[in-house]
Amino acid sequence: MTVQANDPAISVVSEKPASLRPILEWIARHAEPVVIGLAAILIGLALFSLFILAIGKSPAMLFQLMYTGGFGSWFSVQNSLSRAAPLLLTALCVALPARLGLVIIGGEGAVVLGGVAAAAIAMPLAGAAPVFLTLILMGIAAMVVGGIWIGLAGFLRHYRGVNETISSLLLSYIAIALMNQFVEGPLRDPASLNKPSTKPLPPEYMLGNIPGMDVHWGLVIGIVACILSWILIEVTSFGFAARIAGGNVRAAQIQGLPVGKLIAGFTAIAGSFAGLAGMVEVAVVQGSANASLAAGYGYTGILVAFLARHNPLAIIPVAILLGGIDASGGLIQRRMGLPDATVLVLQGTLFIVILFCETFYGRLKIFNPDLWKRSL
Repeated sequence: MTVQANDPAISVVSEKPASLRPILEWIARHAEPVVIGLAAILIGLALFSLFILAIGKSPAMLFQLMYTGGFGSWFSVQNSLSRAAPLLLTALCVALPARLGLVIIGGEGAVVLGGVAAAAIAMPLAGAAPVFLTLILMGIAAMVVGGIWIGLAGFLRHYRGVNETISSLLLSYIAIALMNQFVEGPLRDPASLNKPSTKPLPPEYMLGNIPGMDVHWGLVIGIVACILSWILIEVTSFGFAARIAGGNVRAAQIQGLPVGKLIAGFTAIAGSFAGLAGMVEVAVVQGSANASLAAGYGYTGILVAFLARHNPLAIIPVAILLGGIDASGGLIQRRMGLPDATVLVLQGTLFIVILFCETFYGRLKIFNPDLWKRSL
């Protein structure tokens, strides 16, 4: 008796089971940033706990207060969301250039100059132009100034070979000096005696809260900016070209990609987001441009971007987490007698550990399918 070669029963038995390797590779590659990022946070918290123990305080109580102050109640959550809004925008100032291999750490300068530009535009328009139009023009002015400021660092990097990390940091100090010059000089409100500032915005020209929440619209602006940035990087040809240039600039030049325009364009877009954060601070928190604009959001945005691995969508939860930690500073100060800067020590510890853990990406066999032995 002969068996037909095309017998369905025989063909089913003779077929090899589908390989799980592609699925495992996908899981391994996508799990790497999550696992290493969480490990970095846990190690940073452990080191910070040693610091707290050294000064005679309880780490358990500290972390409990940190959770209570940031996320323990609806009021705390709303406070954390409000503090996360500028971090979303300043983190993008770091994340977008990072896709090109650039390390921009001068977002603080774009924040303060964006706030000054927004206040300068608002001064003649407040009371003379519609509220919505005034806010739009304030945002545009802030984005243009911030884009030019950080774009200058990108221009210097490509056309003059100046290190963008150093230039952007130095430009932030220059920006703060310029802010002080404008606020204490031509833009100063004569009524601001003890704390020089520009003329305050009328209440109706302030950026309001989201309906049903005690959270301002800056949070929505930041989330939309993160989504648009992800689309720019992952969907558009402009973002694809940037990722190629970030991987190998020389190869991108050989392929004829406009590397100079990519660098200048991405740094300008990044700076415009940081400038928009300054406008939000003026239109929501401060009500005017003053020295309080230099609140360190640009520097905290560096930590957010690195912890999110420069992924615009991952920036959203990370910024909320850091916003909650920042919101808990006052409660920690009152309950434990620690200075408000304790939160800054934690952020610094986390940043150092995150930079250290960057060296493990691509080196751990479990997350690198290229190092796996192929099954026969």
